[in-house]
Amino acid sequence: MSKSYQKKNPEKYWSSRVTEHSNALDLEEGVFSFNNPRKIALSLKRSSRESRRRKADPFQSAMSMLNFYINRAGKNLSEDRKKILGQAKIELRRVFNRK
Repeated sequence: MSKSYQKKNPEKYWSSRVTEHSNALDLEEGVFSFNNPRKIALSLKRSSRESRRRKADPFQSAMSMLNFYINRAGKNLSEDRKKILGQAKIELRRVFNRK
C-alpha cells in the first residue's frame, strides 16, 4: 500500500478510530484544538470524571488521552500547538491536585 493511498484514507489508521470512537472517554468536540490549556484540562477532567467505561482513575485516563493525542499527532503539530498541549498537561496536573 502506497503512502499516498494511506494519506487519502485516514479512516484506515487505528489511531483515528481510537480518537473518534474511544470506549474510554467521551471527549468534548474539538477539545485538542482549544487555545486555552486550562480549558483543555478542564474538559478532559470533566470527560474522565463522567465516564463509566474508563479502566483507570480519572487523572490517569485524562492524561493518557492527552498523551495519546500528542504522540499520534507527532510531526504534524506546530510548535505553538505543542506548547499549548504541554501547558495543558501542567494544567491537568493542577486541576487534579497532582504534582
